[in-house]
Amino acid sequence: MSLLSLFNTLGLGPDGWGSVLLLGALMTVVLTLAALAIGAVFGALIAAAKLSRWRVLRVFGDFYTTVFRGVPELLVIYLFYFGGSSLVTTVGQWFGADGFVGVPPFAVGAFAVGMISGAYQAEVYRAAVIAVARGEIEAARAIGMPTLTMFRRILIPQVLRYALPGIGNVWQLSLKDSALISVTGLAELLRASQIAAGSTHQYFLFFVAGGVLYLAMTGVSNRVFGRAEAIVGRSFKRNFARN
Repeated sequence: MSLLSLFNTLGLGPDGWGSVLLLGALMTVVLTLAALAIGAVFGALIAAAKLSRWRVLRVFGDFYTTVFRGVPELLVIYLFYFGGSSLVTTVGQWFGADGFVGVPPFAVGAFAVGMISGAYQAEVYRAAVIAVARGEIEAARAIGMPTLTMFRRILIPQVLRYALPGIGNVWQLSLKDSALISVTGLAELLRASQIAAGSTHQYFLFFVAGGVLYLAMTGVSNRVFGRAEAIVGRSFKRNFARN
């Protein structure tokens, strides 16, 4: 393949597949953001359960993290997508619907990856809470600080500071897991690469192009999280110096 033909094939013109790959990359980022947000909610709840004084909550938290970290991600996606479709179809038949009723691939994919992400985020938040100095919490209670104020001014800022590196790792994990959503037909980056490769029969070219885009997203993500960690670190140093 000549260099000109390569540029035309990967270009943004009417005969190129560049726009398809870029839209797939955008879908991957949006899907990962949605999954990370869903995982943050589940992760916070499970972390609270694992730190609870109630044994039943701790057992439930351990069960959740064990299941979603131990079961293969692809199997979880299959269970949510195909199992969810079967459930919706059965319920629809109860109300007179005919035929198969599918579930939205984006919503199910984001929820499935979010549940997986939540298992890892739970451990990140739990470790961050444990890392907060107990003396600060005891001092806040000793002066009669309300619980909500203590959470807002002492616990949450420090938990976010300690958790940020781990959240960056979970983001990278979710970014890669999003490629598995291609089995549902959602046109994220891997699916877009498969479509382009199948249409042109240039499999090596488009899978390499997809890999390059994944690496580009990973590199940008590392820079963003590195910058965020630096900003949070400087903020805590300034607050410590003032105190």
